[in-house]
Amino acid sequence: MPSNTADLLRFSFGDSPALADELLALVLAGKKDATCAAVQHFKDDGEPFPQVGRRDVVLNGAGEEACVIETVSVEVLPFDAITPAFTDREGEGPYAEWRAGHEAYFARNGGFSPDMEIVCEIFRLVEVLPAGRKLLAAVAPTGAGGAIA
Repeated sequence: MPSNTADLLRFSFGDSPALADELLALVLAGKKDATCAAVQHFKDDGEPFPQVGRRDVVLNGAGEEACVIETVSVEVLPFDAITPAFTDREGEGPYAEWRAGHEAYFARNGGFSPDMEIVCEIFRLVEVLPAGRKLLAAVAPTGAGGAIA
């Protein structure tokens, strides 16, 4: 039975529809259970900081509800203190690739500094919603059946 998502915060990963879909696919494939954002992003946008136990709706690149995630842990670190143990959970390639991609991302979204404060969030996938099911079928390993506990 689908959950009621009416009161949940909605967001998409990345800063473009294509990146939103790419990162969502990693979540649905089980390759991504972490994300990060600049502390300044939350201050500028008035978006609430992630909170352990809070559930959020992840939107696809078209702005449709694709899945529900639940925050498992939150830590604020300087960018340079983020370790490969965390970046591997983001599922976006080896550390050097992750770092280059995130430096570019932050540079085009308000500015980058090696000592900027970053909110590092670990989450779990709770439910795949209708807009995420087609993508899940495309990225799920054969025989997975798309069931999420």
